[in-house]
Amino acid sequence: MNSSRFVYVAYIAASPEKVWNALIDGETTQQYWGHLNVSEWKVGSRWEHQRCGAANQVDIAGTVLESSAPRRLVISWAFPSELDRPEKVSRVSFEIEPYKGQHARLTVIHEELEPASKMERGITSGWPLVLSNLKSFLETGRAMPL
Repeated sequence: MNSSRFVYVAYIAASPEKVWNALIDGETTQQYWGHLNVSEWKVGSRWEHQRCGAANQVDIAGTVLESSAPRRLVISWAFPSELDRPEKVSRVSFEIEPYKGQHARLTVIHEELEPASKMERGITSGWPLVLSNLKSFLETGRAMPL
């Protein structure tokens, strides 16, 4: 099966630990993403991308595949209705590296995407917005409205 891949790199004036926490803490993710990322963040646990203000509205879900705080997080990613369809489940890796002191280099690799799918179209515009907003939030304490 052919698959697509999307890579985004951001340099953030925050420690790797702060970047890690901003990815997994629901109270923080709602500030810059408009969603709560909810999980135990242990390998094998389910994670959910829950819409803020909409009780039990899960837009994306998956499983934690790797979790090595504060350096690497890998999750599966799919619409909840498509979790049982392997060709619809993609994989997201967050790689966080120290950069020049108390800064971080965040690389997001979203792969195993179905080419020309609704998911691929959504993440191509979504990741740059979300990750730019994450950077703004961590560096200034303010996020852009989504």
